[in-house]
Amino acid sequence: MLSLLSLSAQAQVPESLRKLQIAEYATVNLYVDSVDENKLVEDAIRGMLEKLDPHSTYSNAKEVKQMNEPLNGNFEGIGVQFNMIDDTLMVIQPVTNGPSEKVGIIAGDRIVTVNDTAIAGVKMSKEEIMRRLRGPKGTVVMLGVVRTGIKDQLTFKVTRDKIPVHSVDATYMLRPGIGYIRIGNFGANTHQEFCEALEKLKQQGMTDLVLDLQENGGGYLQAAVNIADELLARDELIVYTEGRRVPRQEYHAHGHGKFMQGKIVILVDEYTASAAEIVTGAVQDQDRGQVVGRRTFGKGLVQRPIDLPDGSMIRLTIAHYFTPSGRCIQKPYEKGNQKDYAMDVMNRLKKGELTNQDSIHFADSLKFLTLHKQRTVYGGGGIMPDHFVPLDTTRYTQFHRQLAAKGVIIQQNLRYVDNHRKQLKKQYTDFESFKQTFEVPQSLVDDVLAEGKKQKLEPKNDEELQKTLPYLRLQLKALIARDIWDMSEYFSIMNEENPTVKKALEVIME
Repeated sequence: MLSLLSLSAQAQVPESLRKLQIAEYATVNLYVDSVDENKLVEDAIRGMLEKLDPHSTYSNAKEVKQMNEPLNGNFEGIGVQFNMIDDTLMVIQPVTNGPSEKVGIIAGDRIVTVNDTAIAGVKMSKEEIMRRLRGPKGTVVMLGVVRTGIKDQLTFKVTRDKIPVHSVDATYMLRPGIGYIRIGNFGANTHQEFCEALEKLKQQGMTDLVLDLQENGGGYLQAAVNIADELLARDELIVYTEGRRVPRQEYHAHGHGKFMQGKIVILVDEYTASAAEIVTGAVQDQDRGQVVGRRTFGKGLVQRPIDLPDGSMIRLTIAHYFTPSGRCIQKPYEKGNQKDYAMDVMNRLKKGELTNQDSIHFADSLKFLTLHKQRTVYGGGGIMPDHFVPLDTTRYTQFHRQLAAKGVIIQQNLRYVDNHRKQLKKQYTDFESFKQTFEVPQSLVDDVLAEGKKQKLEPKNDEELQKTLPYLRLQLKALIARDIWDMSEYFSIMNEENPTVKKALEVIME
């Protein structure tokens, strides 16, 4: 016990910290069973943070690496988009100019071995397969590949390299003069990708922009500031942050943006959060554009990453952020009550807020005015759009949801593309001809329904089947386009029947 007493006598250490040290030391050295000291410390840190706000978190070294990859803008590996079909990895697309494309791996190839270890037909998890394919830049991996039409297994020697992770999911002309950009998250390269997308669309005649931030969970604050800077006039406030120990910091536009004239409509939903709300709030408060969709998630807290010696990290909330009109859009929370906070979107659905605008109520104290036109906007929990678009709960039938959840739609689509890839590419040399003339064959729909039946997934009645078919055909067509081209083509097809996109077009046309 001498060590405990000497520990307690360290006068220079605050009493609360000495208490924590003694508890940890005693547990490790005196507890009846052996304990994992590292896990004990991790649990203590998690316990501390769980009693704070919902966004102060602890991540171990492995979690930090996985979390940072989409935001850092790259990871190291072989460079393929893939999916699993019958326990086999099938290449959807090799990354352009990536390591796999350079050695001749093509869409449709099945990777069956990695360094002589079988990964096909052995029930290996997707995570384990990814672990084997990824590795430090410059390391070599031998891939065994089965290719349609080739009798023998092929072997490729691939040197791993940095693989870009894109956060701009789609860029295309929605209508003549109207461009569409969808951003999936705000990472290190998002601003550069956004600028490239703007330039590409301007060259195609874009005068107005639809910026899709639906389901965008946020990311780096600076990335959001940089994107808002491309849209706003000189010296206009984008956002400001303030905390108990953090002085007010303001971010202003520089006035050299790449898109400062045409109309802007931003699309949002209940999963639009954090950095995505910063861009939305800035554009709305400065009367630069209009917002279409449903009330956003409501994350107005700023986290500072605190790196720990073993590669783990604490993300600690240090400030609130406020939109230009002074709105704090952080939704209410009870410290330590993670469950209610996590259930917020479900509670909104139950209350009817996602389906009926009349179910949304704001207190007068939450009213703010936009800075130029003095329009009323609201704080206190997310950003309320200028034009509400209800969640269409009838769009996906229960049958459709089950088919999607079990992977039936994606699997049958992969099989179809695998069998018809050459024919499709020969028949449709450009996407526009595919979009205008391609119709999903009945045989593919029948295959989906048959596979569903095998897995005991069937519509309740003929009415549910008839409701399912139009949207199922649309989704299949979009997935085929994605596998032949890319995500821009996928969204180009899906958005034709998207009520939020349709409303955005109406707003621009007005």
